[in-house]
Amino acid sequence: MRRDGRRDQNQLAYSQSPEPEQATRRYTSKYPTQQPPQRAQHAPTQQPQPYRDERRPPPPPPGRGRTAPPRAPQPERPRRRRKRHPFRWFLVLLLVLIVGMVAAVVHLDNSLTRIDALSAYEGRGGDTPGTNWLLVGSDSRAGLSEEQEQELATGGEVGSERTDTIILVHIPSSGQATLVSLPRDSYVSVPGHGRDKLNASFSLGGPTLLVQTVEGATGLRIDHYAQIGFGGFASVVDTLGGIDVCLDAPISDPLAGIDLPAGCQTLDGPQSLGFVRSRATALADIDRMNNQRKFMSALLKKATGAGTLANPFTLWPLATDTVGSVKVDEGDHLWHLAALGWAMRGDTINTTVPIGGFEDTDSGNVLLWDRDRASRFFDALANDQPIPEDLRTG
Repeated sequence: MRRDGRRDQNQLAYSQSPEPEQATRRYTSKYPTQQPPQRAQHAPTQQPQPYRDERRPPPPPPGRGRTAPPRAPQPERPRRRRKRHPFRWFLVLLLVLIVGMVAAVVHLDNSLTRIDALSAYEGRGGDTPGTNWLLVGSDSRAGLSEEQEQELATGGEVGSERTDTIILVHIPSSGQATLVSLPRDSYVSVPGHGRDKLNASFSLGGPTLLVQTVEGATGLRIDHYAQIGFGGFASVVDTLGGIDVCLDAPISDPLAGIDLPAGCQTLDGPQSLGFVRSRATALADIDRMNNQRKFMSALLKKATGAGTLANPFTLWPLATDTVGSVKVDEGDHLWHLAALGWAMRGDTINTTVPIGGFEDTDSGNVLLWDRDRASRFFDALANDQPIPEDLRTG
């Protein structure tokens, strides 16, 4: 054994070391004729070796990069199905619908034509209970071509704009809405112009003077104002597919462009316009006002019906035609018009201001109100109460 711990290659084991010289000599001298016996040869000392299973591959040498032994194959698990969330999609669609509706309302509201109709003036009365609308149907031909004027039988341009229809709508805090026809030939005081026909106030001072005249004659404060012309009126009716009316007697009026038989029938836009303008009946203006209220109720009933509200292909054109043809006060909005239509969709009280008679004046033949009955009539509305039955006409 060397000092450095290594075994000398020539070093023999103890059993392999030669005999001492003396022993060899003694053996030789004693048996001179025999060869010395041969000693048994022993195998070199073996180092123990670890057991290895030849059927398995040897493990990788230690060191970096040693990989884990391969795992046994696992049984395939069934794939989990993704959960569906129908309620979540419903909320998303509902949100999109709400946002779309809000955007549509804002767009339509911005499309309204606004005018200064409810201006403050000295001596204006205070607010009265309920909500009061003044609805005006003007004979404006603005935006109509010559062909359209002939189709609608408007009679061409007639100078300053006039009113063919004036309706006061009172919506109480509870109960039925009341529609009051104000005859356009009513002889009333027009501020700054003395006594004249009611529709003359519109020709002289536009919507502002008309509102002031109505407030002075009725004692009611007007909260909202809406005005529609010939073209817009006919367009709204055609968008709804016509309006159903029932006539007790036939109406033939070449000036209004209509020849309607008695009975129930559907009127298109031009026919509807002629129907609400015609005075070719036995009671002239009285029949005309009754027809206007009757037609207004039928129009609003169809416009607010389920078939119209549930059909976007009808509702959207109706809304766009309405906002494109209606003029409202500067403080009015689309939701005010919607509230008006909703209040008038069902049964309403339809009447005319109590009439006292007719008279010839410098302004022509005018209609006189029954002062006593008209005073009680409008006092009931001013107190947000139903009009007494004995004061209702028409």
